[in-house]
Amino acid sequence: MNNITPVVKNLLIINVIFFFATWLFEQQGIELTKYLAVFYFNSPLFNVWQPITYMFMHANMAHIFFNMFALYSFGSILEAHWGGKRFINFYLITGLGALALQWAVQAFEVYQITGSPINDLTTLSVSQEYVRTLQGIYFGPMVGASGAIFGILVAFAMLYPNLEMYIMFIPVPVKAKYIIPVYIVIELFLGVARFQGDSIAHFAHLGGALLGYILVKLWKNKNTYYDYYE
Repeated sequence: MNNITPVVKNLLIINVIFFFATWLFEQQGIELTKYLAVFYFNSPLFNVWQPITYMFMHANMAHIFFNMFALYSFGSILEAHWGGKRFINFYLITGLGALALQWAVQAFEVYQITGSPINDLTTLSVSQEYVRTLQGIYFGPMVGASGAIFGILVAFAMLYPNLEMYIMFIPVPVKAKYIIPVYIVIELFLGVARFQGDSIAHFAHLGGALLGYILVKLWKNKNTYYDYYE
């Protein structure tokens, strides 16, 4: 842990605190997810602080472990490259970008069913199939740092494209510029395919990745001191 940078360290601590606080409150019958996860912007459960707090909430141990492992593995390298202020800006912006794309997709789905992305559910008259879809959108919470993590992965692949990494089940090292794009394509496929029972917000992941790509491009063009290490 000696190589961990300050902002990444604090993000790890905050995420872990949120995770265990959620568990402890649940033992007392209090669902923090209802207040700190993020809901569709037209949901009666939506609150203005949720676009920030949702980034620090996680569904289960596996969810937080893999997100925090990626943050630890790649985040400190980016923070050392950019500095703490730029890194935290990047983290929060990609997290918000993830939510923006997820909301856009949900708004389109709602529009297709009702003719408007904003509705009073108590007055709608739709089929039971559409009722279940709308309930999932309006009352399904989204949690996790995955959008920001995908932004970090994209930035890492752009800044260190030829750095070789070992991936589970692949016995040889693979360069970052090959691994990350494949991962993005898989997320796009899963988001479009919409397999039954899949509760992962794939478009949120893609939103974080897209914002990550845009930010790196913008910052690269504004700074002549950028180096793309191999």
